[in-house]
Amino acid sequence: MKSPLGIAIFGMAAILVVGFVSIAFISGSNSGDQGALSSYAHGEMRAFTQLDEPPIQPDVAYADPSGNEIRLSDYRGQVILVNFWATWCGPCVEEMPALNRLQEEMGGDDFQVVTISLDRSMDDAVGFFERFDLDALPIIHDTNLASFSRIQTPGLPTSILYDRQGREIGRVTAPAEWDSEDAMRLIQAAINRGT
Repeated sequence: MKSPLGIAIFGMAAILVVGFVSIAFISGSNSGDQGALSSYAHGEMRAFTQLDEPPIQPDVAYADPSGNEIRLSDYRGQVILVNFWATWCGPCVEEMPALNRLQEEMGGDDFQVVTISLDRSMDDAVGFFERFDLDALPIIHDTNLASFSRIQTPGLPTSILYDRQGREIGRVTAPAEWDSEDAMRLIQAAINRGT
């Protein structure tokens, strides 16, 4: 017959083993990137927010420097980070090199940085890109300034992360270090979701 102390020790060990297995199972089942991305909203991405009822992606005809029409729906099938900016916006200008580096680092079949200028003219954006050697980003101009009210933002810069179907994942309504490890982890998690 076992002693009461031996039974108690065996019982405690069994409880610990069950507890560790439960924790490992729960952690393993939550390790995918299928849930909310709010867990990535720390460090450089602490300003990343998810709206309860995000507005639909603007269906606006933008223009490139050649006058070609561009729509955000042209990027369906890719996760996109759409940055609304202007050359007269100091914080916008500040974050643009980081967005260029993010595009160089992560841009490809699964992800694109899309920059949309809200300047008065395309020439302002083109001149800025040339002056600062921003050669990885597309130059897209909102000729009618139609985006501003549709994205429901308090100001510029505003960067919105959209999934492959054009649904808003979340946004940052302030300048951010988009080439930081925090930002890249957030974006990679969005890509990994596969939706």
